Amino acid sequence: MELIGKNTHYDFLGKRRLAAIVSAVLILASLGTLLTKGLNFGIDFTGGTLIEVAYPGTAELGSIRETLTEAGFADAQVQHFGTARDVLIRIAPRADRDSAKLSEEVLAALRNQEAAIEIRRVEFVGPQVGEELAEQGGLAMLYAILGILIYVSLRFEYRFSLGAVAALVHDVILTLGVFSVLQINFDLTVLAALLAVIGYSLNDTIVVFDRVRENFRKMRKGTAEQIMNTALNQTLSRTVMTGVTTLLVLVALFYLGGEIIHAFALALIIGVVVGTYSSIYIASAVALALGVSKADLMPVEKEGDKVEEKQ
Repeated sequence: MELIGKNTHYDFLGKRRLAAIVSAVLILASLGTLLTKGLNFGIDFTGGTLIEVAYPGTAELGSIRETLTEAGFADAQVQHFGTARDVLIRIAPRADRDSAKLSEEVLAALRNQEAAIEIRRVEFVGPQVGEELAEQGGLAMLYAILGILIYVSLRFEYRFSLGAVAALVHDVILTLGVFSVLQINFDLTVLAALLAVIGYSLNDTIVVFDRVRENFRKMRKGTAEQIMNTALNQTLSRTVMTGVTTLLVLVALFYLGGEIIHAFALALIIGVVVGTYSSIYIASAVALALGVSKADLMPVEKEGDKVEEKQ
């Protein structure tokens, strides 16, 4: 039997209960870590000062953190940015000092340690701006999911729309859960990646649902589960090839794209893997559990057509 092709006969929906248990455990774990640890919001959302500096040689992050702690910046986030010479420093906003004063003090402390450092950039984001970005980002995600719910309801049937939205919520929660567990910096680029994941997952789900609708109208025999399984097998090669080619690009970006898009690429990698899984085991399984049947997708017969048939 072919592993991937037109003649595959995998019983995907026969494993839907096991998949539901696995997904439920992962979602609960993700929600638990989001509630306890939360997300490591970047300066885009929290506000503060971002400083990028370049050292003449390899920068020792431990030594830099010690220097900043002695200068009164124990909460500073220090990480390499692209190369071992480049360092990115994030400082949370302080009520008693403005951002310009903070950056001057940080740079003075670093130059006491290494006079030859080069300043690449200094950025300031106010806390009010950060709050607005977080609010607008959350609303953008909610509007996207609501729009998808309406679109799929109009194009297919409400049971399919609920299945598609369930898959999207599943993908977003699991991706956020990974970022919470690993405490990877969550900024605007990651939010953009999440919106891209929603689009990717929906596209995959729409392809499957299109084939399901065709099969419901063509196949005279078979239960709803058998017909949907056939559709999943018929679209399997397309789903796998799309996912693999997308992952090849994202993995290259993750390893070669530099620190600035590291989190962006990781979010998309997680989203593509989870989105491919959810289009098979979540969207279709939810629609089946809600009782979708052949009668729901058959074209509506018009009275004129019946008259013509009688004549």
